[in-house]
Amino acid sequence: MIKDETVCLPQSVASGIPLMQRMHLLWESITRHPVLYVMMLPGLTFFIMFRLIPSFGSIIAWQKYNVFKGILKSPWVGWENFERMFAYPDFVRIMYNTLAIGGMLVLFSFPAPILLALLLNEVRSKRFKRVIQTVIYMPHFLSWVIVGQLVYSVLSPTSGIVNAVIRALGGKSVFFMAQSSLFKPIAVLAYIWKEAGFMSIVYIAAISGIDQSLYEAAEIDGAGRWTKMRRITLPLIMPTIVIMLLLDIGRFLEVGFDHIWNLLNPVVWSQGDILNTYIFRVGLQDGRYSLTTAIGIFKAFIGLVLLLGGNKLAEKLTGRGFFLR
Repeated sequence: MIKDETVCLPQSVASGIPLMQRMHLLWESITRHPVLYVMMLPGLTFFIMFRLIPSFGSIIAWQKYNVFKGILKSPWVGWENFERMFAYPDFVRIMYNTLAIGGMLVLFSFPAPILLALLLNEVRSKRFKRVIQTVIYMPHFLSWVIVGQLVYSVLSPTSGIVNAVIRALGGKSVFFMAQSSLFKPIAVLAYIWKEAGFMSIVYIAAISGIDQSLYEAAEIDGAGRWTKMRRITLPLIMPTIVIMLLLDIGRFLEVGFDHIWNLLNPVVWSQGDILNTYIFRVGLQDGRYSLTTAIGIFKAFIGLVLLLGGNKLAEKLTGRGFFLR
C-alpha cells in the first residue's frame, strides 16, 4: 500500500527521491499498467523517428551543406547562414506577415473552440448534441487543398454565395481573394471554420469531468445558466485553457504552410508570404538547405522564448503554468 502511494507522489515530492528509487518506481508502474505503456509506444516511436532523430541534422545550419558531401564533409561556416537570413531584403516583411497571422490566430481562433464547448454544454438533447458535434468536427478531416478551393468558390465574384447575397442586397460583387487587406482575415476565418470544432474536443472533455453535484448545488441556490458557466465551468476548465494557450503561444511562428499556400495568389503574395512559404521556396526549390535549417532553428528559439515567457506570465496571473512543480 505504501508503494502505491509513493508512485502517485507529486513531482515536488518525487523530485527528492533518489534516482535509483525513482527508476524502481517507474518499473513498478510499467509492470502494473503494461497496456497503457504499450498504447504509448506508437506515439513515442513516431516522435523519436520523425522529431528527435532528425533534430540532430540541425547542425547543417552552421555548415555550407552539400548533399553530395553529406554532413560529415560539408564545410563549417559558423553563423553565416543566420546573418544571411536577417540580411534578406524581404525578411522584415515575411516576419511581419508571420507575426500578424500568428497573432490573429491566437487572438481569434483560440477562444473559438472554448466558446463552442461552452455552448454545446448547454444543449440538453443528447441526439442533437451528437449531430452538432459531428458537423463541426468534419471540416478538420478535409485537406487544406479542398478547403482552399472551397474558400475561392464561396468568395468567387461571379458564382460565390457571398457575392450572390451582396448582389441581392443591391451591392456590387467584390473580388475578396484579390484584396490584399482582406487576405489575413480570410485566412484566419478559414482556419477557425476548419479547426475550431475539432479543437473543442479538449474543452468538452474537460467540462465532462466537472462534478455535476456542483451544478445541482448552484441550482438550489438559484443560479442561472450564465452564472453556472461563469462561476463553475470556466474556473474549473481554466487549467486546461492555460495549457492550451501556452501551447498555442509556443507555436506562434508555426503558421501552417499548407494553410497559407492554398489560399495564396500572386495578387496577395505580399500579405501572405510567411516564414514557411519562404522556407519552401528557398529550401526545396533552390536547394539552400543550410539557410532554411537556420530559419527553422530561429523559429524554434522564438517559440521557446514565447513559451517560457507566457508560462511565467500565466503563473503570476493565474497561479497555473505549463510545468509541474
